[in-house]
Amino acid sequence: MNRNDKAVLEQRGAIKYQYLRVKEGIHKVAHQKESRKTVIMYIFTAIAIWILLNIFVLPEPNHPLKVYFQFIIGSLYLIAAAFGLLTCLMLIGTPKGAYEINENLYRCGLINSAGESPLLLRRYTIPGEMETTVLELDMNGIQFPKWQDGQESIETTLDVYVTKMKLGENKRRILLYTVAGDAGLPEVIYWKDEYLSEKDFELVLGYSFGERIKIDLTKVPHLLIGGSTGSGKSILLKCLLMQCVKKDAEVIISDFKGGVDFSPIWHEKCTFITEETELLDTLTNILHELKHRKFLLKDCGCANISEFNQRFNNHFKRIIFACDEVAELLDKTGLSKEQKELISKIEQCLSTIARQGRAFGIHLMLATQRPDANILSGQIKNNLDYRICGRADNVLSMIILDNADANDKIPKDSQGLFLNHEGTVFRGYLFDEETAFSEQKE
Repeated sequence: MNRNDKAVLEQRGAIKYQYLRVKEGIHKVAHQKESRKTVIMYIFTAIAIWILLNIFVLPEPNHPLKVYFQFIIGSLYLIAAAFGLLTCLMLIGTPKGAYEINENLYRCGLINSAGESPLLLRRYTIPGEMETTVLELDMNGIQFPKWQDGQESIETTLDVYVTKMKLGENKRRILLYTVAGDAGLPEVIYWKDEYLSEKDFELVLGYSFGERIKIDLTKVPHLLIGGSTGSGKSILLKCLLMQCVKKDAEVIISDFKGGVDFSPIWHEKCTFITEETELLDTLTNILHELKHRKFLLKDCGCANISEFNQRFNNHFKRIIFACDEVAELLDKTGLSKEQKELISKIEQCLSTIARQGRAFGIHLMLATQRPDANILSGQIKNNLDYRICGRADNVLSMIILDNADANDKIPKDSQGLFLNHEGTVFRGYLFDEETAFSEQKE
């Protein structure tokens, strides 16, 4: 590209930016009371100035050139007033700090092939537990993956945390959800019953910058949680299971340590499995229930258990199978032939549930701290669509998330801090196990 072509491109870019500013100004005038007031004041001021011009500048009424002067001055004034209105709309459509943000994005290398940076169009805040500022930008031809790859540079340059990125109302716009760079997630966040979601089977995982992170088991039926010892994965799993109990699900927990990690109240609310043979029998019964529900839904023409319950005012409970250390459960190292066959049958049952459980309200919540890629079979792991990882080394992070981000983004001494497969860092909730179930005890 020669110098002349570049100059033409820059000129066109400047015109485009001005057009977008005016367009955004018109949008604000249409939707914001303060912006409308500004434009109305400008119009009244322009009319007042025109009246004063007629009184003090134009010739006397009987002047022979009055009509001529009135036409010339009126035309010039109309052009100036129109230009002033466009300028007013442009200023209204220019968010606070827009030019600084555009320059900073240019400096961090977020530019298109012509060397142009994105344009900030809107900037607004979302109130909440932590104030979130949304930056809506014209992408200017910069593809979405480049924004994702440059997230760390964007955060450093703008001195913010980018909590989420998503496309706007069209593919030319992107929304950056940000919080101040000096903000951080609290070290401890306590669970409150008001956090419990009212949606059919939506569970709250934790709190990120400005929002609660949730999982809808009606859409994403199974999850895998990883994390090294002391990362807080067991507490996160318990928080999810507590919500399942409150939502009247049947919760089955596989715990070959005899359930000692769970207080007595858990044994009142959940079913505990402590032996392999007992586990196989339980999983076999779950599969029988899965087949029963499958035939029933087929006969009734229902797509899933939620539709069936709603249509027939019935209540098939959702079944949650949880295991805090699935690697210990499925590890066949050093086992006899009979024991290996038993574990293989358990593995087959889990694989069937992972493939077919969603529509029939049967869900898996599996956790592990062992960085062993050979423990979870492909059929099970591939159907655990929602992945969460706490503090972990590269190997465990790769097993859970298929990348090393948990090792890179979560400090080595952190507890209760997690990263999901979408790249969102969040803090899990702490809760008192006795008081959490107080409503069920009454």
